[in-house]
Amino acid sequence: MTRRLRGPPADRSPAELLTFGVVNLDKPPGPSSHQVSGWLRDAVAETLAERDTGEAIDQAAHAGTLDPKVTGCLPTMLGEATRLAQVFLEGEKEYVAVLECHGTIPTDAKSILAEFEGPIYQKPPRKSAVSRRLRVREIYDLDVLERDGRQLLLRIRCESGTYVRKLCHDLGLALGTGGHMGHLRRTATTPFDDTDLYTATEFLDALAFWIEDDDPEPLRAVVDPAERILEGIPQLTIADSAAREVANGAPVYAPGVLDSDAALNDPSTDQPLVACYTPNGAAVCLGELVGDPEATSGVVVDLERVLV
Repeated sequence: MTRRLRGPPADRSPAELLTFGVVNLDKPPGPSSHQVSGWLRDAVAETLAERDTGEAIDQAAHAGTLDPKVTGCLPTMLGEATRLAQVFLEGEKEYVAVLECHGTIPTDAKSILAEFEGPIYQKPPRKSAVSRRLRVREIYDLDVLERDGRQLLLRIRCESGTYVRKLCHDLGLALGTGGHMGHLRRTATTPFDDTDLYTATEFLDALAFWIEDDDPEPLRAVVDPAERILEGIPQLTIADSAAREVANGAPVYAPGVLDSDAALNDPSTDQPLVACYTPNGAAVCLGELVGDPEATSGVVVDLERVLV
């Protein structure tokens, strides 16, 4: 069976964006992350049906769960873009948090908190959905942005899977005051940040403009092609013929590779996860690099997620 490959990301129709796209959503306080992604999924499904596009959507997924009270960067994948959810498991996260101390903050608070940069031990809280086993997470940066009475405003850049609420508890103990997390806002989840967030209302308004005014431009501003999720992942360019074979479950063989990132040709580089694209920039698959991209034979990429 011949599979139809996607066109260039910049040339896709609104319906194609809505079935293989991502919204850099500014999550509001109150609803759960699951509820928010469900609202977007249902709104898209209704819009596609009303426009009679012939396209459909039955799923959406968010990148990294935020508690109901937490706000900020919640990239939401639409339709087949949900196949890329694993990319967010390895990316860095950044938060701005208020640490509510239970006593007078010591004058050397900055130096005390700086000791938490690096690997730390954490056990997930009782209410978490994962096993409560001790694990190591990396704190890349921990900066005090402001100090007001018994409150510290922190910027935290950390490994995915870090529990900021638990971190704030431990910071309070280290300061000798005790403490807990107040407001928390996520400002980045690689490769997305808070420089181009859109609210759910802005997303719904963009859908309405397309339905009622036949104006897709607001939608194009709010919804990015799913390829944006793959920014920063090493890439291979493969021939259209190879992409069609991938669509039917075949791995990427060396003769189908047209070009590759220079880093992938360095044997000392430990970059097993790669993204494959057609020459027009459309994503084809995610996979594990198992061979030399410059070889003339053999398997180069074993498939993990087929995207066409």
